[in-house]
Amino acid sequence: MIATAGLHQDARWHPSTSARSGPPRETPPKPAPTPPPKWRRWLLPIGFVITAALLFAPSLFPKQTTSYSFTQFTQQVDAGTVQAVTINDKGGVTGTLKDGASFTSQLPTALDTQGVLERMEAKGVEVKATRTGTSFLSILLSFLPLLLLVGFFLWTGRQAQRSLAGGLGGIGRSRTKIIDAERPTTRFADVAGYEGAKQEVREIIDFLRDPERYRQAGAKGPGGVLMVGPPGTGKTLLARAVAGEAEVPFLSVSGSGFVEMFVGVGASRVRDLFGEARKRAPSIIFIDEIDAIGGRRGSGLLGGSHDEREQTLNQLLAEMDGFDPAEGVVVLAATNRPETLDPALLRPGRFDRQVTVPLPTQGERTAILAVHGRGKHLAPDVDLSVVARGTPGFSGADLANLVNEAAINAVRGGRNIITADDLDAARERIILGRRDATNVLLPEEKQSVAVHESGHALVAALSPHADPVSKITILPAGMALGATQQLPEDERHLYTEGYLYDSLAVRLGGRAAELVVFGQGSTGAANDLAGATALATRMVREFGLSPALGPVGYASGNPQYLGTEEVVSRPYSEETQRVIDAEVARLVREAEEQAVSLLRAHRGALDALTGILLERETVDGSVLDDVLREHAPPSAPAAVPDASETPGTTADARGAVTRARGTRPEPAPQRKQ
Repeated sequence: MIATAGLHQDARWHPSTSARSGPPRETPPKPAPTPPPKWRRWLLPIGFVITAALLFAPSLFPKQTTSYSFTQFTQQVDAGTVQAVTINDKGGVTGTLKDGASFTSQLPTALDTQGVLERMEAKGVEVKATRTGTSFLSILLSFLPLLLLVGFFLWTGRQAQRSLAGGLGGIGRSRTKIIDAERPTTRFADVAGYEGAKQEVREIIDFLRDPERYRQAGAKGPGGVLMVGPPGTGKTLLARAVAGEAEVPFLSVSGSGFVEMFVGVGASRVRDLFGEARKRAPSIIFIDEIDAIGGRRGSGLLGGSHDEREQTLNQLLAEMDGFDPAEGVVVLAATNRPETLDPALLRPGRFDRQVTVPLPTQGERTAILAVHGRGKHLAPDVDLSVVARGTPGFSGADLANLVNEAAINAVRGGRNIITADDLDAARERIILGRRDATNVLLPEEKQSVAVHESGHALVAALSPHADPVSKITILPAGMALGATQQLPEDERHLYTEGYLYDSLAVRLGGRAAELVVFGQGSTGAANDLAGATALATRMVREFGLSPALGPVGYASGNPQYLGTEEVVSRPYSEETQRVIDAEVARLVREAEEQAVSLLRAHRGALDALTGILLERETVDGSVLDDVLREHAPPSAPAAVPDASETPGTTADARGAVTRARGTRPEPAPQRKQ
């Protein structure tokens, strides 16, 4: 837009040569522009002074009047001290006393004032009536601020046209927040867990405080540290802890703060940022959400690098190469999209270290809950280790929200003490959604939900590798009509093939129960089918657990912390895709057959648990154990053994395990219908 405007301006002031022959006509020189008279400069200040005088003069020099209440006014009338009054159509009263003093009052419009008029007539008070209106002065005062504002904008526009460079001179300055060593309040003690990540960052602080100790050992301090991990794991909090622990200036800026609509502003702000850091060296620069400017270059249609964001990235790369680590400037950056960053930004010499801040483990979740529980009244029945065990896959932000929701639930109940039931209700609200009392199921729907959840629970209890059942409910919450909660006994890092097969069977246990009891399925198993299909797809495509496809994995090499798959072309042929689809269907079909077989063998337990759920609506895992003991079949079949433990079959090679990170079948400990 700026270049186009410049071309039109040149065409207007420099017309093309005429086709008429002969020498060009001499254009007389333009006279110099006459400067505006000096009295114009005082128009705006004079306007401000006049407006202020008109608006505030009545309040600065108020007229001495006495304000009477209605009771005092009637008392003055009865005493015969009132000489004359004027009453407007809104009940306002202004008048004078016999001694010459003025007063004001107000007649209550909700009461009958006829008696007051009769009293004034009896006392000989002169009564007048007026109608309120709008004077020309009040209209002028109401429009004068608007006219003054319009004049101010016109004046600033003309000033900007006269000195464009001066008006835009501050745009290129970096929007950096400089934090001194005394101001931050966050410390490493406020960051629970993540001892490895804190050690990495603590070495940066030690290097800035005592760089000579590192030089004596021949070590160089890192030029940059990139913190990556899922959202809510505490990357920014860890950077704030650095600001609190370090005794050096801390310059904080967001990645989106570099780019503006003007060309070259981002690069200018990068130069200004590093210039400020060098002036205050030793210092720390923290760039939050660096993926806003650090994305891969050459992603445009023509593959060029003329984009404003790419120019900003080029300047950042040059600045990180241009300073010596001995200067004492360290760059900290945080992102949850490391797969989108430019490779030149991640090479050694720029960001020497990558610190992964993963989802917290069970022990770290306990410590995080203890930090967020400070200053709150927890009941004696609250066991934070139990709460941490029931929140696998929760980030630090999720745990903070959990404690806050529990406190809100306690206040809703008229208490200031948080109980274990409050934490349990808060966890269900976060995972499932708000429980709506108006969402009442029909009798046949309630029966179907009870059968569905009983199937999930029984298959989980009868599968040798499944996590134990903690709670079963048929109360609707959010989009779920019911839920079966499973809590792992230990923090798993590796998942065997048997665990994955049993997880498939548990997911399809609700649909299997509907097939056993009603002879047909329903739409309530849609979420279970989608989850089972996704897990079976990963088992075949990534974990190499398909005999037909063999030990081949097509997993993405980049971490997807935002939970979305990378949109790329398939690295395999259409024939391989058909094999994958067939194997996924086989795994899901076999898991459903396994679940149906278990439930048919324990039909008595299924019917009993369904009846208990219809009566109580919510039961815990001990009720499930009692039902299985009371309704055990005479010749109960043994639980389906792990395929890796069955000799003489093609599954002897299934003893392989898969890594836990990024492969957990379902982070949330709830089974939704």
